[in-house]
Amino acid sequence: MRLFRFDASAGHPITHFDSVGLVMSPIQRGEGQFQIGCMHLEAGGLVGFHQAVGPQLFLVVRGEGWVRGERPERHSIAVGQAAFWTDGEWHESGTATGMDAIVLEAATLDPTQFLPEMPMEA
Repeated sequence: MRLFRFDASAGHPITHFDSVGLVMSPIQRGEGQFQIGCMHLEAGGLVGFHQAVGPQLFLVVRGEGWVRGERPERHSIAVGQAAFWTDGEWHESGTATGMDAIVLEAATLDPTQFLPEMPMEA
């Protein structure tokens, strides 16, 4: 057995798209459009508004915050919940209190295969 770290100290700060308080810990990259990483957002953190470069699944593993797509309405998200953006979809996420999320990106990503969909809040 071997042990590895993917906490914020194993990552690097990201400021693209006017992001604030964001550290990315890469976990895996594969051929084509495949990668896994852990985004660490500090309190008040923001992943700035930008287009997805392929299908992207944002799985919250610590804390809580909000996510949005192309529309300005923000949707609450917490541990055990995920947001999915399609290729080219504009999106943004943030948190008042801090949040960590595992981010999967792959051309063939399809969360409907196993994950139950949640209703969007009004």
